[in-house]
Amino acid sequence: MVIKNVSLETVIGVTSKIPHNSLPEVAFAGKSNVGKSSLINALMNRKSLARTSSQPGKTQTVNFYNINNEMYFVDLPGYGYAKVSVYEKAKWGKMVEKYLNQSKVLKAVFLLIDIRHEPSANDKQMYDWIKANGYEPIVIATKADKIKKSQLEKHLGMVRSGLGVKPENAVVPFSAQTKQGRDDIYKLIEGVIGQDEKQ
Repeated sequence: MVIKNVSLETVIGVTSKIPHNSLPEVAFAGKSNVGKSSLINALMNRKSLARTSSQPGKTQTVNFYNINNEMYFVDLPGYGYAKVSVYEKAKWGKMVEKYLNQSKVLKAVFLLIDIRHEPSANDKQMYDWIKANGYEPIVIATKADKIKKSQLEKHLGMVRSGLGVKPENAVVPFSAQTKQGRDDIYKLIEGVIGQDEKQ
């Protein structure tokens, strides 16, 4: 997958309508401090197009990045940040649910989990919620450079069991620092886009 052209095309808030895109979309969900913006930037080969922040919970919109005029990366609001009010959390939840229900071209949802820790109750809830909306989440275990290589399989197993991921489904270790896992994610994206084009 060669990324040539990238642009932030659409940003929607709570009251905005979901855009009726004709190109396929893949969405990225994850807890506020899991490294979602860093992953998207790494996939797009850009340093800071997706805004990273020292303040978790910064993404309060659904952001659509046009990739090569062939597809969209969709950045969903981060969840589980304690300092955000219950009202704000509810608004974000409705916004994400609206997107999952209304997008006609969403092909896959990637769920990011911090590989260093057992999935939280919020992570498990999001995993089950994505499934309830008709998608099988593809799990990316971020911050893989923060653990020893000898611990990798143990931590991947912890993520799998914590979420209840089926044995046949991928859990991809990823590092924004070393780009470990980026090619695997590209292949998964190409697979879901390609499969749909053949159907």
